[in-house]
Amino acid sequence: MPGPLRVRPLPGEATASYLTRLATTYRLTPTQLLDGLTTTVTGTENAPPATEIRLSAEAARRLSGFTRIPIPHLTRALPHLRPPAPSSANTSAHGTATAHWHALETALQPLPACTACTIRRSPHAAAPAWIHPAPSLPRTMICTRHQQAASDPRHPAPLDIRAVPELTQAHLHAHRPTAASLSWASTITTRWYDHHQHLQQRWRTRLHQLIAANPHIPPSPASPALTCRELITYPETLTLAAALDRLPPHPLTRAQQTAFLHHLAGRLQLPRLAPADHDLLWQRLHTR
Repeated sequence: MPGPLRVRPLPGEATASYLTRLATTYRLTPTQLLDGLTTTVTGTENAPPATEIRLSAEAARRLSGFTRIPIPHLTRALPHLRPPAPSSANTSAHGTATAHWHALETALQPLPACTACTIRRSPHAAAPAWIHPAPSLPRTMICTRHQQAASDPRHPAPLDIRAVPELTQAHLHAHRPTAASLSWASTITTRWYDHHQHLQQRWRTRLHQLIAANPHIPPSPASPALTCRELITYPETLTLAAALDRLPPHPLTRAQQTAFLHHLAGRLQLPRLAPADHDLLWQRLHTR
C-alpha cells in the first residue's frame, strides 16, 4: 500500500469516521484499508454514525505507523480508540491486530462535524466526519470559528447558526458544570421545552431562525422541533447548570429558594420564575 496522504483526525472524532475518511482518500472501504494493514475485521461494517469500530492495541499501533501520527496524538484525537499496549521490540508482544464493528444506540452516536474543519484536515474532497461531543457540556457540536453546530445524529450535516449568535456566545463563555448539575439542567430544560414552559416564546423564535437558515433540515422522520432541541435550549441549559453548581449541599430555606429563583430569573432574562410544585426545578431545590 502506498504511503499515507495527509488526513488528520478531528478532535473528538469517531474512530470509524476517521478510518472512513482515510480509506476514502484511497478509494477503499475501511475494511479494505484495515486488510491492507493485516488487521482481522469482525462485525458488520456500516457508515458512521450508526456504528463505531474498536481496534486492538496492535491494530491501533499499525494505524499509527501507517498514518505517521504518534499513538499519543492519535488517541488524544480519537476518544474511542483503544489505548495500545506498552511498546516493545517484539511485535508479538502487542497481541493480534483485530478490529470489531459494533452498533451504537442513537443517544451514543457521534454528531456531524464542522464541514470547514473537516476540509482543512483532508487532502482533497473530504468525506463527512463525525465527532463525539465533549462529556462536560450538553450533547452538541458547536464550531465557533465557522458558525456550525449539530446536536442530533439524524442530521447528515451540521447547521448554520449565524442567525442564532447566542449559541456561539454561550459556548465561548461556557462554565464547565459538574456532571450532576449538567444532568439536572439538561433534564429540566428538556421538560420545559417539551411542555412549553417558561421560555417557550424564545425557544420557538430560535427554532424558526434555525429552520429558515437551514432549508436542508429534513422534516422527517423526526421534526426539527425535536432534532434541534438540544441546540435550541443550549444557552439556558448552561446558565441553569452554572446556577445549580452554586447550590449548597443541604436543602434551601424558603428565603434561600426565593433568592435563588430571583437570581436565576435574572440570568435567564425572565421577569420572574415561579415553578410549580411538579416542576423538576422545584424538585431539585428540595433535593440534597
